[in-house]
Amino acid sequence: MPKLTRRAFGLVAGAAAANLAMPAYLRAQGKPRAVVVGGGAGGATAARYMAKDAGDELDVTLIEANPKYTTCFFSNLYLGDFRTFDSITHGYNTLQSNYGITLVNGFAEAIDRDANEVVMADGPRVPYDRLLVSPGIDFIWDSVPGYSEEASEIMPHSWKGGAQTKLLKSKLDAVEDGQQIVMVAPPNPFRCPPGPYERVSMFAHVLKAKGHTDSRIVIIDPKPTFSKQGLFEEGWEKHYPGMVEWYGPDVHGGIVGVDPSTGEVETDLDTFQGDLVNVIPAQKAGNIAHVAGLANETGFCPIDPHSMRSKMDDNIFVVGDACIPGDMPKSAFSANSQAKVAAMAIRGDLVGSRVFPAKYSNTCWSLIETDDGVKVGAQYVGTDEKISSTSKFISQTGEDAGTRKATYEESLGWYSGITSDIFGV
Repeated sequence: MPKLTRRAFGLVAGAAAANLAMPAYLRAQGKPRAVVVGGGAGGATAARYMAKDAGDELDVTLIEANPKYTTCFFSNLYLGDFRTFDSITHGYNTLQSNYGITLVNGFAEAIDRDANEVVMADGPRVPYDRLLVSPGIDFIWDSVPGYSEEASEIMPHSWKGGAQTKLLKSKLDAVEDGQQIVMVAPPNPFRCPPGPYERVSMFAHVLKAKGHTDSRIVIIDPKPTFSKQGLFEEGWEKHYPGMVEWYGPDVHGGIVGVDPSTGEVETDLDTFQGDLVNVIPAQKAGNIAHVAGLANETGFCPIDPHSMRSKMDDNIFVVGDACIPGDMPKSAFSANSQAKVAAMAIRGDLVGSRVFPAKYSNTCWSLIETDDGVKVGAQYVGTDEKISSTSKFISQTGEDAGTRKATYEESLGWYSGITSDIFGV
Protein backbone atom coordinates (compact mmCIF):
# COMPACT_ATOMS: atom_id res chain seq x y z
CA MET A 1 0.00 0.00 0.00
CA PRO A 2 1.44 3.45 -0.89
CA LYS A 3 2.40 5.72 2.00
CA LEU A 4 -0.42 8.11 2.92
CA THR A 5 1.04 11.50 3.81
CA ARG A 6 -0.36 14.24 6.06
CA ARG A 7 -0.91 16.31 2.91
CA ALA A 8 -2.82 13.49 1.21
CA PHE A 9 -5.06 13.06 4.23
CA GLY A 10 -5.36 16.62 5.50
CA LEU A 11 -6.51 18.59 2.48
CA VAL A 12 -10.08 18.93 1.34
CA ALA A 13 -9.52 18.64 -2.35
CA GLY A 14 -10.13 21.59 -4.49
CA ALA A 15 -8.43 19.23 -6.87
CA ALA A 16 -10.87 17.55 -9.21
CA ALA A 17 -9.17 14.19 -8.76
CA ALA A 18 -10.83 13.31 -5.48
CA ASN A 19 -12.49 16.14 -3.59
CA LEU A 20 -11.74 13.97 -0.61
CA ALA A 21 -11.41 15.22 2.96
CA MET A 22 -9.19 12.46 4.29
CA PRO A 23 -9.55 10.93 7.75
CA ALA A 24 -8.24 12.78 10.76
CA TYR A 25 -6.50 9.75 12.26
CA LEU A 26 -3.10 11.07 11.16
CA ARG A 27 -3.82 14.18 13.21
CA ALA A 28 -5.13 12.19 16.19
CA GLN A 29 -2.60 9.46 16.77
CA GLY A 30 -3.47 7.03 19.52
CA LYS A 31 -7.23 7.40 19.48
CA PRO A 32 -9.42 4.43 18.57
CA ARG A 33 -10.80 4.82 15.06
CA ALA A 34 -14.49 4.40 14.27
CA VAL A 35 -15.35 4.60 10.59
CA VAL A 36 -18.84 4.78 9.09
CA VAL A 37 -19.68 3.97 5.47
CA GLY A 38 -22.93 5.58 4.31
CA GLY A 39 -24.26 8.98 5.33
CA GLY A 40 -27.99 8.32 5.47
CA ALA A 41 -30.40 7.82 8.35
CA GLY A 42 -28.32 5.00 9.81
CA GLY A 43 -24.76 6.03 9.08
CA ALA A 44 -24.92 9.73 9.84
CA THR A 45 -26.83 9.07 13.06
CA ALA A 46 -24.22 6.57 14.21
CA ALA A 47 -21.36 8.92 13.41
CA ARG A 48 -23.01 11.79 15.28
CA TYR A 49 -23.82 9.74 18.37
CA MET A 50 -20.36 8.23 18.56
CA ALA A 51 -18.72 11.65 18.25
CA LYS A 52 -21.20 13.33 20.62
CA ASP A 53 -21.05 10.74 23.38
CA ALA A 54 -17.40 9.67 23.19
CA GLY A 55 -16.05 13.20 22.80
CA ASP A 56 -12.28 13.42 22.41
CA GLU A 57 -11.79 9.75 23.20
CA LEU A 58 -12.78 8.55 19.74
CA ASP A 59 -11.77 9.49 16.21
CA VAL A 60 -14.89 9.31 13.97
CA THR A 61 -14.83 9.32 10.16
CA LEU A 62 -17.89 9.33 7.91
CA ILE A 63 -17.48 8.16 4.31
CA GLU A 64 -20.23 9.23 1.90
CA ALA A 65 -20.12 9.46 -1.90
CA ASN A 66 -22.60 12.35 -2.19
CA PRO A 67 -21.98 15.87 -0.85
CA LYS A 68 -25.65 16.13 0.13
CA TYR A 69 -28.26 13.59 1.12
CA THR A 70 -31.81 13.58 -0.27
CA THR A 71 -34.15 11.60 1.93
CA CYS A 72 -36.18 8.86 0.30
CA PHE A 73 -38.53 9.22 3.28
CA PHE A 74 -40.85 12.20 2.65
CA SER A 75 -39.92 12.17 -1.05
CA ASN A 76 -43.50 11.09 -1.77
CA LEU A 77 -44.63 14.40 -0.27
CA TYR A 78 -42.36 16.16 -2.75
CA LEU A 79 -44.05 14.22 -5.55
CA GLY A 80 -47.44 15.27 -4.16
CA ASP A 81 -46.50 19.00 -3.98
CA PHE A 82 -46.51 19.05 -0.17
CA ARG A 83 -42.72 19.60 0.05
CA THR A 84 -39.96 21.22 -1.98
CA PHE A 85 -36.95 19.25 -3.14
CA ASP A 86 -34.64 21.46 -1.09
CA SER A 87 -36.63 20.66 2.05
CA ILE A 88 -35.73 16.97 1.77
CA THR A 89 -32.04 17.58 0.97
CA HIS A 90 -29.47 17.88 3.76
CA GLY A 91 -25.75 18.52 4.14
CA TYR A 92 -22.99 17.36 6.48
CA ASN A 93 -21.43 20.67 7.53
CA THR A 94 -22.75 20.57 11.10
CA LEU A 95 -21.43 17.05 11.66
CA GLN A 96 -17.99 18.35 10.76
CA SER A 97 -18.05 21.72 12.51
CA ASN A 98 -19.97 20.88 15.69
CA TYR A 99 -18.99 17.26 16.30
CA GLY A 100 -15.48 17.01 14.86
CA ILE A 101 -16.41 14.23 12.47
CA THR A 102 -14.07 13.84 9.51
CA LEU A 103 -16.09 13.68 6.29
CA VAL A 104 -14.69 11.73 3.38
CA ASN A 105 -16.62 12.62 0.22
CA GLY A 106 -15.78 9.63 -1.91
CA PHE A 107 -16.89 6.19 -3.00
CA ALA A 108 -16.05 3.26 -0.72
CA GLU A 109 -15.30 0.46 -3.16
CA ALA A 110 -14.46 -2.42 -0.84
CA ILE A 111 -13.56 -3.44 2.70
CA ASP A 112 -10.28 -5.22 3.42
CA ARG A 113 -11.43 -7.16 6.47
CA ASP A 114 -8.01 -8.71 7.09
CA ALA A 115 -6.32 -5.31 7.25
CA ASN A 116 -9.30 -3.48 8.84
CA GLU A 117 -9.33 -0.90 6.05
CA VAL A 118 -11.96 0.64 3.79
CA VAL A 119 -10.71 0.78 0.21
CA MET A 120 -11.66 3.96 -1.61
CA ALA A 121 -12.38 3.90 -5.34
CA ASP A 122 -9.58 6.34 -6.11
CA GLY A 123 -6.96 4.34 -4.22
CA PRO A 124 -6.48 5.46 -0.61
CA ARG A 125 -7.40 3.23 2.31
CA VAL A 126 -9.10 4.32 5.50
CA PRO A 127 -8.15 2.18 8.54
CA TYR A 128 -10.58 1.41 11.33
CA ASP A 129 -10.76 -0.29 14.70
CA ARG A 130 -14.53 -0.62 14.34
CA LEU A 131 -16.52 -0.12 11.15
CA LEU A 132 -20.22 0.61 10.79
CA VAL A 133 -21.73 -0.06 7.37
CA SER A 134 -25.03 1.55 6.39
CA PRO A 135 -25.14 1.30 2.58
CA GLY A 136 -28.91 1.20 2.14
CA ILE A 137 -30.29 -0.86 -0.72
CA ASP A 138 -29.35 -1.75 -4.25
CA PHE A 139 -31.67 -3.24 -6.86
CA ILE A 140 -32.04 -6.68 -8.34
CA TRP A 141 -32.68 -5.21 -11.76
CA ASP A 142 -33.70 -8.41 -13.52
CA SER A 143 -36.31 -9.25 -10.86
CA VAL A 144 -38.70 -7.58 -13.32
CA PRO A 145 -38.02 -9.06 -16.79
CA GLY A 146 -37.13 -6.32 -19.26
CA TYR A 147 -36.14 -3.85 -16.56
CA SER A 148 -32.58 -2.58 -16.09
CA GLU A 149 -30.63 0.38 -14.77
CA GLU A 150 -30.87 1.91 -18.26
CA ALA A 151 -34.63 1.31 -18.34
CA SER A 152 -34.97 3.22 -15.05
CA GLU A 153 -34.32 6.42 -16.98
CA ILE A 154 -37.58 5.75 -18.85
CA MET A 155 -39.49 3.87 -16.15
CA PRO A 156 -38.07 5.45 -12.97
CA HIS A 157 -37.96 3.59 -9.68
CA SER A 158 -37.31 6.67 -7.54
CA TRP A 159 -36.57 4.38 -4.59
CA LYS A 160 -33.35 6.24 -3.84
CA GLY A 161 -33.50 9.96 -3.13
CA GLY A 162 -31.94 12.31 -5.66
CA ALA A 163 -32.01 12.46 -9.45
CA GLN A 164 -34.58 9.67 -9.73
CA THR A 165 -36.90 11.61 -7.42
CA LYS A 166 -36.80 14.60 -9.74
CA LEU A 167 -37.22 12.40 -12.82
CA LEU A 168 -40.37 10.77 -11.49
CA LYS A 169 -41.77 14.16 -10.50
CA SER A 170 -41.23 15.55 -13.98
CA LYS A 171 -42.96 12.55 -15.53
CA LEU A 172 -45.87 12.80 -13.09
CA ASP A 173 -46.35 16.49 -13.87
CA ALA A 174 -46.48 15.66 -17.59
CA VAL A 175 -49.38 13.18 -17.24
CA GLU A 176 -52.50 14.48 -19.00
CA ASP A 177 -56.13 13.85 -18.18
CA GLY A 178 -57.22 10.41 -19.37
CA GLN A 179 -53.68 9.00 -19.35
CA GLN A 180 -52.74 6.04 -17.19
CA ILE A 181 -50.05 5.50 -14.56
CA VAL A 182 -48.85 1.95 -13.91
CA MET A 183 -46.82 1.02 -10.85
CA VAL A 184 -44.99 -2.29 -10.48
CA ALA A 185 -44.68 -2.69 -6.71
CA PRO A 186 -41.73 -4.56 -5.15
CA PRO A 187 -41.72 -7.97 -3.44
CA ASN A 188 -40.82 -8.34 0.24
CA PRO A 189 -38.50 -7.44 1.85
CA PHE A 190 -38.03 -3.87 0.67
CA ARG A 191 -37.38 -0.35 1.89
CA CYS A 192 -40.40 1.40 3.45
CA PRO A 193 -43.29 -1.10 3.22
CA PRO A 194 -46.09 1.54 3.05
CA GLY A 195 -44.10 3.72 0.64
CA PRO A 196 -45.42 2.53 -2.75
CA TYR A 197 -49.01 3.01 -1.62
CA GLU A 198 -48.43 6.45 -0.17
CA ARG A 199 -46.82 7.26 -3.53
CA VAL A 200 -49.95 6.12 -5.36
CA SER A 201 -51.94 8.41 -3.08
CA MET A 202 -49.68 11.33 -4.01
CA PHE A 203 -50.02 10.48 -7.71
CA ALA A 204 -53.79 10.58 -7.31
CA HIS A 205 -53.65 13.82 -5.31
CA VAL A 206 -51.71 15.58 -8.07
CA LEU A 207 -54.03 14.31 -10.79
CA LYS A 208 -57.14 15.25 -8.82
CA ALA A 209 -55.77 18.74 -8.06
CA LYS A 210 -55.43 19.29 -11.80
CA GLY A 211 -58.93 17.98 -12.48
CA HIS A 212 -57.50 14.89 -14.19
CA THR A 213 -60.13 12.55 -12.78
CA ASP A 214 -60.34 10.56 -16.02
CA SER A 215 -56.83 9.27 -15.41
CA ARG A 216 -56.25 5.92 -13.73
CA ILE A 217 -53.50 4.46 -11.56
CA VAL A 218 -52.95 0.70 -11.78
CA ILE A 219 -50.81 -1.13 -9.21
CA ILE A 220 -49.37 -4.48 -10.28
CA ASP A 221 -48.26 -6.08 -7.02
CA PRO A 222 -46.33 -9.34 -6.55
CA LYS A 223 -47.58 -9.48 -2.94
CA PRO A 224 -51.02 -10.76 -1.88
CA THR A 225 -51.31 -8.02 0.78
CA PHE A 226 -49.51 -4.81 1.65
CA SER A 227 -48.82 -2.54 4.63
CA LYS A 228 -51.80 -0.46 5.86
CA GLN A 229 -53.91 -1.97 3.08
CA GLY A 230 -57.28 -1.31 4.71
CA LEU A 231 -56.34 2.29 5.47
CA PHE A 232 -55.12 3.01 1.94
CA GLU A 233 -58.07 1.34 0.25
CA GLU A 234 -60.47 3.26 2.45
CA GLY A 235 -58.66 6.49 1.61
CA TRP A 236 -58.56 5.83 -2.13
CA GLU A 237 -62.28 5.16 -2.20
CA LYS A 238 -63.01 8.28 -0.17
CA HIS A 239 -60.72 10.75 -1.92
CA TYR A 240 -60.08 9.27 -5.37
CA PRO A 241 -63.11 7.11 -6.26
CA GLY A 242 -62.51 5.00 -9.36
CA MET A 243 -58.96 6.31 -9.90
CA VAL A 244 -56.88 3.56 -8.23
CA GLU A 245 -56.90 -0.14 -9.12
CA TRP A 246 -54.80 -2.66 -7.21
CA TYR A 247 -54.07 -6.12 -8.65
CA GLY A 248 -52.47 -8.76 -6.46
CA PRO A 249 -50.88 -11.94 -7.82
CA ASP A 250 -54.10 -13.93 -7.48
CA VAL A 251 -55.64 -11.55 -10.03
CA HIS A 252 -52.83 -10.66 -12.45
CA GLY A 253 -51.29 -14.14 -12.26
CA GLY A 254 -47.68 -12.98 -12.49
CA ILE A 255 -45.57 -10.23 -14.02
CA VAL A 256 -44.26 -11.41 -17.39
CA GLY A 257 -42.17 -8.31 -18.07
CA VAL A 258 -41.98 -4.63 -18.97
CA ASP A 259 -41.16 -2.90 -22.25
CA PRO A 260 -39.67 0.57 -21.74
CA SER A 261 -40.02 1.39 -25.44
CA THR A 262 -43.81 1.02 -25.38
CA GLY A 263 -44.62 1.69 -21.72
CA GLU A 264 -46.20 -1.75 -21.41
CA VAL A 265 -46.37 -4.01 -18.37
CA GLU A 266 -47.33 -7.55 -19.32
CA THR A 267 -48.96 -9.93 -16.87
CA ASP A 268 -50.67 -13.29 -17.21
CA LEU A 269 -53.98 -11.45 -16.97
CA ASP A 270 -53.43 -8.62 -19.44
CA THR A 271 -50.99 -6.09 -20.81
CA PHE A 272 -51.22 -2.68 -19.13
CA GLN A 273 -50.01 0.40 -20.96
CA GLY A 274 -48.77 3.34 -18.91
CA ASP A 275 -48.01 6.88 -19.98
CA LEU A 276 -45.99 6.88 -16.77
CA VAL A 277 -44.61 3.56 -15.50
CA ASN A 278 -43.02 3.44 -12.04
CA VAL A 279 -41.14 0.16 -11.56
CA ILE A 280 -39.81 -0.62 -8.07
CA PRO A 281 -37.74 -3.79 -8.41
CA ALA A 282 -36.69 -6.29 -5.77
CA GLN A 283 -33.96 -5.11 -3.43
CA LYS A 284 -30.84 -6.29 -1.65
CA ALA A 285 -28.23 -4.77 0.64
CA GLY A 286 -26.05 -2.05 -0.85
CA ASN A 287 -23.27 -3.42 -3.04
CA ILE A 288 -20.36 -2.91 -0.65
CA ALA A 289 -22.02 -5.32 1.79
CA HIS A 290 -21.85 -8.05 -0.86
CA VAL A 291 -18.30 -7.19 -1.94
CA ALA A 292 -17.21 -7.40 1.70
CA GLY A 293 -18.98 -10.71 2.33
CA LEU A 294 -21.35 -9.27 4.94
CA ALA A 295 -24.57 -10.48 3.25
CA ASN A 296 -25.94 -14.02 3.20
CA GLU A 297 -28.12 -15.91 0.72
CA THR A 298 -31.09 -13.60 1.44
CA GLY A 299 -29.21 -10.66 -0.07
CA PHE A 300 -29.14 -8.88 3.30
CA CYS A 301 -26.78 -8.83 6.27
CA PRO A 302 -27.28 -10.97 9.40
CA ILE A 303 -26.61 -9.11 12.66
CA ASP A 304 -26.52 -9.73 16.39
CA PRO A 305 -29.89 -8.34 17.58
CA HIS A 306 -28.32 -7.14 20.84
CA SER A 307 -25.81 -4.82 19.17
CA MET A 308 -26.21 -4.68 15.35
CA ARG A 309 -22.78 -6.36 15.11
CA SER A 310 -22.28 -8.27 11.87
CA LYS A 311 -22.44 -12.04 12.23
CA MET A 312 -19.74 -12.21 9.55
CA ASP A 313 -17.15 -9.98 11.26
CA ASP A 314 -16.93 -8.90 14.92
CA ASN A 315 -15.27 -5.61 13.98
CA ILE A 316 -18.15 -4.52 11.71
CA PHE A 317 -21.69 -3.37 12.45
CA VAL A 318 -24.51 -3.14 9.89
CA VAL A 319 -27.58 -0.92 10.34
CA GLY A 320 -30.51 0.28 8.26
CA ASP A 321 -31.99 -1.19 5.11
CA ALA A 322 -29.00 -3.48 4.49
CA CYS A 323 -29.44 -5.56 7.63
CA ILE A 324 -31.81 -8.40 8.51
CA PRO A 325 -33.86 -6.58 11.16
CA GLY A 326 -36.10 -9.33 12.55
CA ASP A 327 -39.54 -7.88 13.21
CA MET A 328 -38.50 -4.33 12.31
CA PRO A 329 -39.37 -2.92 8.88
CA LYS A 330 -36.76 -1.31 6.67
CA SER A 331 -37.35 2.38 7.35
CA ALA A 332 -35.50 5.59 8.22
CA PHE A 333 -36.89 5.47 11.75
CA SER A 334 -35.61 1.90 12.12
CA ALA A 335 -32.17 2.84 10.78
CA ASN A 336 -31.92 5.79 13.16
CA SER A 337 -32.93 3.58 16.09
CA GLN A 338 -30.52 0.78 15.15
CA ALA A 339 -27.69 3.28 14.68
CA LYS A 340 -27.95 4.44 18.30
CA VAL A 341 -27.70 0.84 19.55
CA ALA A 342 -24.67 0.20 17.33
CA ALA A 343 -22.99 3.49 18.30
CA MET A 344 -23.36 2.56 21.97
CA ALA A 345 -21.84 -0.89 21.32
CA ILE A 346 -18.92 0.58 19.38
CA ARG A 347 -18.19 3.07 22.16
CA GLY A 348 -18.26 0.16 24.59
CA ASP A 349 -15.76 -1.75 22.47
CA LEU A 350 -13.37 1.14 21.91
CA VAL A 351 -13.52 3.37 24.98
CA GLY A 352 -15.07 1.08 27.59
CA SER A 353 -18.28 3.03 28.08
CA ARG A 354 -21.35 1.34 29.54
CA VAL A 355 -23.55 -0.65 27.16
CA PHE A 356 -27.25 -0.97 27.95
CA PRO A 357 -29.67 -3.64 26.65
CA ALA A 358 -30.78 -2.95 23.08
CA LYS A 359 -34.15 -1.28 22.62
CA TYR A 360 -35.52 -0.16 19.29
CA SER A 361 -38.55 1.67 17.95
CA ASN A 362 -40.19 2.53 14.64
CA THR A 363 -43.11 4.53 13.29
CA CYS A 364 -44.06 4.90 9.62
CA TRP A 365 -46.41 7.73 8.68
CA SER A 366 -48.21 7.94 5.33
CA LEU A 367 -50.21 10.77 3.75
CA ILE A 368 -53.28 9.74 1.76
CA GLU A 369 -54.71 13.20 1.02
CA THR A 370 -54.42 16.69 2.49
CA ASP A 371 -54.52 16.37 6.31
CA ASP A 372 -55.35 12.66 6.05
CA GLY A 373 -52.39 10.96 7.65
CA VAL A 374 -52.09 7.41 9.00
CA LYS A 375 -49.36 5.58 10.87
CA VAL A 376 -48.11 2.20 12.01
CA GLY A 377 -45.34 1.38 14.47
CA ALA A 378 -43.93 -0.75 17.24
CA GLN A 379 -41.39 -1.08 20.03
CA TYR A 380 -38.71 -3.78 19.94
CA VAL A 381 -35.97 -5.44 21.97
CA GLY A 382 -32.96 -7.49 21.02
CA THR A 383 -33.31 -11.20 21.76
CA ASP A 384 -30.98 -14.09 21.05
CA GLU A 385 -33.04 -15.00 17.98
CA LYS A 386 -33.89 -11.65 16.42
CA ILE A 387 -35.06 -8.09 17.00
CA SER A 388 -38.51 -8.82 18.42
CA SER A 389 -41.55 -6.57 18.71
CA THR A 390 -42.97 -6.00 22.19
CA SER A 391 -45.92 -3.75 21.30
CA LYS A 392 -47.61 -2.49 18.13
CA PHE A 393 -50.02 0.21 17.02
CA ILE A 394 -51.75 1.25 13.80
CA SER A 395 -54.26 3.89 12.73
CA GLN A 396 -57.82 2.62 12.45
CA THR A 397 -60.25 2.83 9.56
CA GLY A 398 -63.08 5.28 10.13
CA GLU A 399 -61.05 7.74 12.21
CA ASP A 400 -62.33 11.31 12.40
CA ALA A 401 -60.75 14.14 10.42
CA GLY A 402 -59.20 15.72 13.50
CA THR A 403 -57.30 12.55 14.36
CA ARG A 404 -56.03 12.16 10.81
CA LYS A 405 -54.90 15.81 10.66
CA ALA A 406 -53.09 15.43 13.98
CA THR A 407 -51.35 12.31 12.65
CA TYR A 408 -50.14 14.22 9.59
CA GLU A 409 -48.91 17.11 11.73
CA GLU A 410 -47.13 14.60 13.95
CA SER A 411 -45.29 13.32 10.88
CA LEU A 412 -44.07 16.82 10.06
CA GLY A 413 -42.67 17.17 13.55
CA TRP A 414 -41.03 13.77 13.25
CA TYR A 415 -39.33 14.69 9.98
CA SER A 416 -37.93 17.87 11.46
CA GLY A 417 -36.81 15.99 14.55
CA ILE A 418 -35.21 13.02 12.87
CA THR A 419 -33.29 15.04 10.30
CA SER A 420 -31.96 17.16 13.16
CA ASP A 421 -31.03 13.98 14.99
CA ILE A 422 -29.27 12.60 11.93
CA PHE A 423 -27.44 15.69 10.72
CA GLY A 424 -27.13 17.66 13.96
CA VAL A 425 -28.89 20.80 12.74
